[in-house]
Amino acid sequence: MEQTTVINLIVLLLSGLLLVGVLTTKFSSRFGMPALVLFIAVGMVLSQFIYFDNAFITQLVGILALIVILFEGGMQTKFTDIKPVIRPALSLSTLGVIITTVVIGVCAKFILGVGWMESMLFGAIVGSTDAAAVFSVLGGKNIKKRITSTLEAESGSNDPMAVFLTVTLIELIHHPEQSIWIHILLFLWEMGFGLVVGFVLGRLGVYAINKMNFDSSGLYPVMALAFAVLTYAAASLLEASGLLAVYVMAIVLGNSDLTYKRSIIHFNNGFAWMVQIMMFVLLGLLVFPDQLLGIAWQSLALSFILMLVARPIGVFLSLLFSRYSVREKTLLSWAGLRGAVPIVLATYPLLDEMDVGPVFFNVVFFVVLTSAIIQGTTISWLAVKLGLMDPNQTSSPSLLELVSLGKTTSEINHIQVQKGMSIAGKAIQDIQLPEDILFTAIIRNEQIIAPRGTTVIEPGDTLYVLSPKLKRQQMKELFMLLEPEAAP
Repeated sequence: MEQTTVINLIVLLLSGLLLVGVLTTKFSSRFGMPALVLFIAVGMVLSQFIYFDNAFITQLVGILALIVILFEGGMQTKFTDIKPVIRPALSLSTLGVIITTVVIGVCAKFILGVGWMESMLFGAIVGSTDAAAVFSVLGGKNIKKRITSTLEAESGSNDPMAVFLTVTLIELIHHPEQSIWIHILLFLWEMGFGLVVGFVLGRLGVYAINKMNFDSSGLYPVMALAFAVLTYAAASLLEASGLLAVYVMAIVLGNSDLTYKRSIIHFNNGFAWMVQIMMFVLLGLLVFPDQLLGIAWQSLALSFILMLVARPIGVFLSLLFSRYSVREKTLLSWAGLRGAVPIVLATYPLLDEMDVGPVFFNVVFFVVLTSAIIQGTTISWLAVKLGLMDPNQTSSPSLLELVSLGKTTSEINHIQVQKGMSIAGKAIQDIQLPEDILFTAIIRNEQIIAPRGTTVIEPGDTLYVLSPKLKRQQMKELFMLLEPEAAP
């Protein structure tokens, strides 16, 4: 009976944590503050009543959460948006992280009074931006697409570099006789094979999801998420970068014609929020407020150096030969938010029982908190001041959604009509629809319109089209964008 009571209390506590976490997002959006700040605050308050110091569980939950977050972010990343910024984004996620690590590491040497290798380890832990923080903060902003695409591509691809530097420096601290060239070759293997594993399993995932005919549509999102976890595990077992593989795999899925794509995206969006709440609350539980006071000034000093010195130096040097303006580089520097990744990496020295582990974790906590509060709430303001906002930019819904109709040979396609499509501005009777392809409904200005021959298709309409699976390519050709000079 006592065990049942304990279980019920634990379930009640977990449900309360989720409810509080969800409610805090309302205040987060109202004040323009990343939700992670409020989640961590909830955890810190609960730490006064619940004793929790298990770094292993925190790290495990953090890694699982990062898989879901990177998968959700990659699924919504359009390759056409990141293709023009791949080179600068990769430069930021590799060279930029290294430069930031060195600069903040040198400062940590004198501010924290630790050895050179330990100070560089601290730099590696805080050297990368965080995908969860960047995706959540930039999601509702009308900052120019070039900037947001660069930041999202950087945050999705720089985690492997930070993980590699952290693990390598811990190894060198314990085994200084090891050759640095071995670690460089290992890094090339991790990055290269991570890309390969992500692409291959991404293509396999697309094929498997589109070929399966489940009785329940709710199984498609579960299958997609299972492929994400499989990708991480397979890459990690092969000594490749699991996080990079997951992000690449998600981009492949998100940019393919995928059955129930919208359902998969919506499921992962909600699940990503849930794991973020759990992860940040756990991280808050791992912090003991009374330990923060002793390192407050050192932490604040390193936080401001990271925001105002190390990150800008890393951005400007890594983009030295790029075509970004000074204003764009300034915003990229300021938008380098720190979040879950540095805190998860800070658990590595804790689990390794290093003397600097507790100090590093508390300082990193300060760094993440100040970055989220100061940078996260001022990105839009700075973008306006720098003239980098795009007021006409709107978030474009998915162009194509394939919904399989059970075990039949047909499917329903959800299509967003754009201005440059050949059907835009035409009456349905004037469109040469292939046989067996039928417009079943039109949504315009939140109203449903029954399609008739005289109904004119307008840009912004949402069409629902019934077609055989074998005629998917013919159906897609109806909605191809015209060349710019031919667009109406």
